[in-house]
Amino acid sequence: MPTSTSPLHQEVARLYTEHHGWLHGWLRRRLGDVHQAGDLAHDTFLRLLARQEPVSAREPKAFLTTVAQRVLANHYRRQQLERAYLEALAQLPPVLAPSPEERALLLEALDEIDRMLDGLAVPVRQAFLLSQLDGMKQAEIAQELGISITTVKRYLMQAGMRCFAAVAA
Repeated sequence: MPTSTSPLHQEVARLYTEHHGWLHGWLRRRLGDVHQAGDLAHDTFLRLLARQEPVSAREPKAFLTTVAQRVLANHYRRQQLERAYLEALAQLPPVLAPSPEERALLLEALDEIDRMLDGLAVPVRQAFLLSQLDGMKQAEIAQELGISITTVKRYLMQAGMRCFAAVAA
C-alpha cells in the first residue's frame, strides 16, 4: 500500500513521532484515563490531517496543546450531551423507553449533530443550544446574547438547516 508523501502528511507524521507520547501523557493527566487519553490523542492528530493546511508550528507542544484542548472540549461537550440524553431517558416510563438498538442509533445521531455543531460559528451554536437544550425563547436568547430577535431567527435557521443536512446524509 503506497504511503502519502504530501508535506502535510510528512509534517503530521513528524509531530506524531516526536510528540505523541508527550501529548498522550498530557491528556492522561487531564482525563485520568489512559484509554480516553489515547483516543483523544489520536483524534488530535486526525484533526490536523483533516485541516488540509500545512502545519508549521514553531512551538509544536503549544500548537498540539491548543488543538488537543479543542478536542478535549468537544469530548466533554459530547459527554454532557450523552448524560443529558440518558437522564431524559431515565425519566421515561419503561414502556416508552427506546430499545438498546434505538438508544445506540440515537446516541450516534446526537454525536453526528454535535460534530456538525462544532462546525458552526460560535454565536450560531450558542443560540441553537440555548434554544434546544435550555428551552429558551427567541426573545430570551436575543437578550442573553445581546443580539436582535431577527439575528436569533437567522442563527436558528442556519443551525437547523445544518442539523437537517447532517441527519439526512
